Amino acid sequence: MSDSKVTDAKVSSNVFAIWISLFSNLILTGIKLIVGLMFKSQVLIADGVHNAGDVIATMAALGAAKVAQKPADEDHPYGHGKSELIGSALVAIIMVIAALFIAYHSFESLFHPAGKASMVAFAAAVVSLFWKLWLYIYCMRVSKETTSKSLEATAYDHLADVYASIAAVIGIGAAIIGERNDISFLSYGDAAAGIVVAYFVLKLAYDMGKEAVDVLMEKAVSPEKLQDYERLVVSIPEVKRIDRIRAREFGQYVMIDVRVGIPGELTIQEGHDVSRKIKQIILEHHTDVEEVLIHLNPWYKDDDRE
Repeated sequence: MSDSKVTDAKVSSNVFAIWISLFSNLILTGIKLIVGLMFKSQVLIADGVHNAGDVIATMAALGAAKVAQKPADEDHPYGHGKSELIGSALVAIIMVIAALFIAYHSFESLFHPAGKASMVAFAAAVVSLFWKLWLYIYCMRVSKETTSKSLEATAYDHLADVYASIAAVIGIGAAIIGERNDISFLSYGDAAAGIVVAYFVLKLAYDMGKEAVDVLMEKAVSPEKLQDYERLVVSIPEVKRIDRIRAREFGQYVMIDVRVGIPGELTIQEGHDVSRKIKQIILEHHTDVEEVLIHLNPWYKDDDRE
């Protein structure tokens, strides 16, 4: 399969996974808000609002994925890969807003009489838990296959919802037990669960936002990755030394800049062939690398001048 066909297949997988997430979030938002309002479940209402934020975030991820697939052009010679990071950052911001909303209303409800616990609300939380767990596993698998940052962010957003749903199940379950056994403090389990939800959502938003900012600021790849690039470069017999090697993430892909020393007596054609070998071996071992920029310096056995 050609590189263009592989890229198109990855993009199609990304977009399909994001559409699945979007429709799922729309359905779950409706279920949680309707059931939460009908049965006055604070944590379910808060979780429904969080899902409404997910709808906006997923739409942002969808738009970012479509922009990222555009080829390089005159104004964007390195492609549009970083648009996915903008989508990730927007998801993180929405998650922070949702978390603050959840925390405020959950804390406020602790100072009011506890509402009546409902088995319908409990069932809705259980359905959400398993649905979101499946979405997280599915989106994370596709994001690893396609190296999509925006889809990875969407997967982590689903994970935040898994935590939220676990808290909702425990909170509503505790309220039901407290009501049926006349244990007053358990009746506030629903509201307390909302505060726990807010904590997990904030933590995931921070981690996601930090990663997006790091890539947008062109933070270098991990030392382990850089060492592997070096190992591949020096495996080319004509490469006598590495003068400099740098690599950075560019959204879905990685760009590498390397300067190497090769025998000064080689012809231009031979030097060109060495460059091609270097690029080829890196691309073969790292499918996420999009471009390898190579600068050749002359190397001589008796000295080390450039």
